[in-house]
Amino acid sequence: MTLQIRNLTKIYGRQRAVDNISFEVGRGEIVGFLGPNGAGKSTTMKIATTYLPPTSGSVLVEGLDVSRYPQKIKRIIGYLPEHNPLYTDLYVREYLRFVGRFYGMRGRTLTSAVDRIIEVCGLTAERHKRIEMLSKGYRQRVGLAQALLHDPRVVILDEPTSGLDPNQILEIRKLIRETSRDKTVIFSTHILQEVQALCDRVVVINKGKLVADDKLDRLLAHASRKPAIVVEFGAPADLGELSRIPGVAAVDMLDGNRCRITPAEGADPRPEIFRYAADHNLPLLGLRQEEGSLEDVFRDLTLQSQQA
Repeated sequence: MTLQIRNLTKIYGRQRAVDNISFEVGRGEIVGFLGPNGAGKSTTMKIATTYLPPTSGSVLVEGLDVSRYPQKIKRIIGYLPEHNPLYTDLYVREYLRFVGRFYGMRGRTLTSAVDRIIEVCGLTAERHKRIEMLSKGYRQRVGLAQALLHDPRVVILDEPTSGLDPNQILEIRKLIRETSRDKTVIFSTHILQEVQALCDRVVVINKGKLVADDKLDRLLAHASRKPAIVVEFGAPADLGELSRIPGVAAVDMLDGNRCRITPAEGADPRPEIFRYAADHNLPLLGLRQEEGSLEDVFRDLTLQSQQA
C-alpha cells in the first residue's frame, strides 16, 4: 500500500482530535476522506504530510514513517492545504519557480517542470499575472499546480473546492481527475457531491473516529435498502391516515400535495398507497422511489457514531 495509517491518534489537551484510526490507500486509488467539520480530517492530513506530529500511531508513505523521514516524504507527496498558502504578491510563474527550488529543481529541469504544470493546470493566460489579481478558482489552480509541480506519487488535497462557485468546482474536479492518473490521491471534504463525482472509495470519520471504509457503490447499496417514496396527490391527504397504512414507518409533508413516505424495514407499501388513494377518491398524480444517496449513508453513519 502506498499510504498506510495505523492506529493514529492526536490529542490536544483533553480533546482527541484523531482517535485510533487505521486505513490504507493503494497506488492509483482516489479516496474521499469524508466527515463533518471538526471530524479530524485536516489533523490527519497534517500528520500525513509531516506538518504535525502524532500523539501515537504512525503514517507510512511508500513504507517510510513520516515522523522519521520528513524530508524524503515531502518529495514523494504533493499537498494542498485547506487554506491555500500562496504568496499573493508574486506572479504565477515566479511563485511556481520559487516552489520548484524548494524541491531541488534548477535550470532546465525547473523551467520544464514549471512550464508543464502551468499548461496542465490551465494557467497559461495567467502565468504573468500577480496571484492577488486572480479569482478564487484560479488561485486554487495555482495551489494545485504547486502540489503537482514535482510530479509526486501521492497527492493529498484538503477541501480543494472550498469556497468556489459551481462553475469553478466543476473545473477543479476535472483538473483533479486529469492530473491524478496513476497517482495515489486522498482528498478531504464535507461536500458529499465531491465524493460521488471523483471517488470509488470512501473513508468516513466523525469526532476523530473511523466510522466507515468501503467502496462507494457498497455504501450506496446500503442506503438504498430503505428508500423513501415521494407521492403527489391531486388533493390534500390526511397525514395521520397515511401514517397508518400498513408498511409505512413515517410520513413527511414536502410542498403542495406532495409527501415523502418512509417504508418500514423490509416493507413495500406502494400497493397499499394505491389502495388508499382509490378508497378515498384521491387522484394520484405521481409516485416515485427515491434512490439511495451518499447523504443518507453519511447521516446514518454519523448518527450511529454519536450514539455509540
